[in-house]
Amino acid sequence: MLKQSILLLLILSLTSCSLNGINSHTNNSTEIKKILSDEDLLDLVQKQTFQYFWEGAELNSGAARERFHVDNVYPQNDKNTVATGATGFGVMSIISAIERQYITRSEGVERLAKILNFLEKADRFHGAWPHWLVGETGKVKPFSPKDNGADLVETSYLAQGLLCVRQYLKDGNPAEQAVAKKADELWKGIDFDFYRKGENVLYWHWSPSYQWQMNFPVKGYNECLIMYVLAASSPTHAIPAEVYHEGWARNGAISADFNLYGHHITLDHQGAKGSVGPLFWSHYSYLGLNPKGLKDKYADYWQQNTNHTLAVHDYCVQNPKGYKGYGENGWGLTSSYSMKGYAGHSISEDLSVISPTAAISSIPYTPKESMKVIRYLYENLGDKVWGPYGFYDAYSESENWYPKRYLGIDQGPAVVMIENHRSGLLWKLFMSSPEVQTGLDKLGFEYQK
Repeated sequence: MLKQSILLLLILSLTSCSLNGINSHTNNSTEIKKILSDEDLLDLVQKQTFQYFWEGAELNSGAARERFHVDNVYPQNDKNTVATGATGFGVMSIISAIERQYITRSEGVERLAKILNFLEKADRFHGAWPHWLVGETGKVKPFSPKDNGADLVETSYLAQGLLCVRQYLKDGNPAEQAVAKKADELWKGIDFDFYRKGENVLYWHWSPSYQWQMNFPVKGYNECLIMYVLAASSPTHAIPAEVYHEGWARNGAISADFNLYGHHITLDHQGAKGSVGPLFWSHYSYLGLNPKGLKDKYADYWQQNTNHTLAVHDYCVQNPKGYKGYGENGWGLTSSYSMKGYAGHSISEDLSVISPTAAISSIPYTPKESMKVIRYLYENLGDKVWGPYGFYDAYSESENWYPKRYLGIDQGPAVVMIENHRSGLLWKLFMSSPEVQTGLDKLGFEYQK
């Protein structure tokens, strides 16, 4: 009984404490409405969510933890597991935090240097990092028995961040230029062409123990567009355009033409006609890659992502399964925790779980609809869903399920997409990369510089 009381006090302390002057506030709706405008509320959410990558970073590396559980219960003893993709999102979050003056520029540069030094020494395979790294050592931590080598998709999320770091710091003082130079070297070291396996498609994994046995050729449409764009853009190990068109776009079979909840969808996921995936498909690749004005012969990506988001929104509003809490104030389906473990929540896999990152990270596409969710979560659900690093990963009002747990891969897009909605900062940095422009030109894209 004593131990339970101590644990309860610890949880309450963590969820209500201030972090670097960030107050978690009350959930009294009348008081909050008087104090916080939309802009102030967005700033609070961005600032507190950023703390996942600052106060909550893995201590040795400074990089992003795979997960953080306020209840301090971790699967597989992975409390200090570093996630490569989340680290890419994290370095973009640090840039936004410098600009917002949540931290000083020198503090941010020092942390970025620490992270890049760790990545430089960490396990890499033909230039690509694994999905997970051990924070204390930089050694690969297998994601699954045969996934103990490179993960080119997670590496691409990291590279997206590295290019933003380079562009942000390249004209700075000597310390900043040194970080920019290291980011450039790490990016140029990724051997994208190797991951073709001699074919006109990119493979997700390679292992020194199992080589290509994971056997996952990446074909659209899903979250992996950024990988193909970066592979075409590489100044050192570029792929030809045919890899994109024949592999990712499946010789044009990526194109679709259907309406879902009244919204036109133009991209197809490997033959699954009439469906859309989890909302992270419209987030991960577009944290740096600006979807505004981004078009190729397969899609208008701003329209595709907006319609994807609106279809999920309208599905939740119509709520065909009758779940409690669904509606204009409660929508957003994406991969996250669930009552049954990690799940890929979508229209076709709906378990009554709302993932706050889904609506928050969609705010560039659906600003009014996303703000309704943010305000409802903060003002009405309050401490049930709000903690030391912003909104928790997932909840279900139907199941009265409110786990106090975070995933780095979900916290990162919330920070970055709020910043892009407010200023376009990360879009501007990434799209200013000369090699990215060369790669997009090669693949036949129209885009905003």
